[in-house]
Amino acid sequence: MSTESTPGNLTRRHALAGAATVGLGLPLLAACGGGSATDPSGSATSPGGTKPGGSGALTTTSDIPVGGGTIFPDEKVVITQPTKGEFKGFSATCTHQGCTVGSVASGTIDCPCHNSMFSITDGSVQGGPASVPLPEVPISVDGNNISLA
Repeated sequence: MSTESTPGNLTRRHALAGAATVGLGLPLLAACGGGSATDPSGSATSPGGTKPGGSGALTTTSDIPVGGGTIFPDEKVVITQPTKGEFKGFSATCTHQGCTVGSVASGTIDCPCHNSMFSITDGSVQGGPASVPLPEVPISVDGNNISLA
């Protein structure tokens, strides 16, 4: 069987190579698409991460636990509530090697990559290889809504 290909003669090798190229290219095209996304609750969000309808709220105060927080990876922000009614915003990007933090527990924002831990109160380093605090991110609280400022 010949492995040469002419304009009217497609070999198995060329067909498989073409299929592999298309298979690799489709996920890249999907990743480049714009438009709206869906947050974990199933509500549509705009490319800026805010809910449509003009509210601009990222979350509500009742969704942020006292003594804990919630990570919003798409917006690269962590919202914490160190004490009842006090809300803080911090970058969700670990200052050690740029991983996205993975959890908020026991008063710290924790990075899964190398176990750096940051205070939910001021972003200061509480443990791990990181030596620089998480930068604060300005937020605004309007009634029950929390938005990026």
